Amino acid sequence: MGTGTPGKCIIVSAPSGAGKTTIVRYLLGCGLGLDFSISATNRPKRDHEQDGRDYFFITTAEFRQRIGAGAFVEWEEVYPGRYYGTLRAEIERIWANGRAPIFDVDVVGGLRLKEIFGEQALSIFVSPPTIEALEERLLLRGTETAETLRTRMDKAGQELAYSTRYDRILLNDDMQRACEEAHEVVNAFLSA
Repeated sequence: MGTGTPGKCIIVSAPSGAGKTTIVRYLLGCGLGLDFSISATNRPKRDHEQDGRDYFFITTAEFRQRIGAGAFVEWEEVYPGRYYGTLRAEIERIWANGRAPIFDVDVVGGLRLKEIFGEQALSIFVSPPTIEALEERLLLRGTETAETLRTRMDKAGQELAYSTRYDRILLNDDMQRACEEAHEVVNAFLSA
């Protein structure tokens, strides 16, 4: 793997709107020795996002160039023309600092990371209580058009079918309880 000694890592995946980012932020604030693994993407930056904090925002040409150079541990075209990936250098940086990376990734990317890291990784699938609740959360965000909402909902149905391939399924019907349960599970894994 290079500079860092490979250690443990935490993978958190969910359909868009299920609450994974909130849970990841909560875990990062718990003093568990976790560092956020910043993904790379070619999608446009949203107003509240910062390059190098939320994502590494790169052009499509640069993304493809890095794929060719083997810079990604895993990458995926999540939506047509929309790439997301995990940079090898980012994981090595976190391990070199004696910390464990935590990934906030889509479902297929999460399964790929689990395949790569095996027993070194704990994979958690955040599940909404219902598909209707998921749609409601996405609508409340106010960032979806009718078309993007339909795309996300179609994708969510497919993603929910993958939940059983994760180490743990975390039902997010109550955010505080889901965060506390995530803390218990992650702490036990990192302490083992």
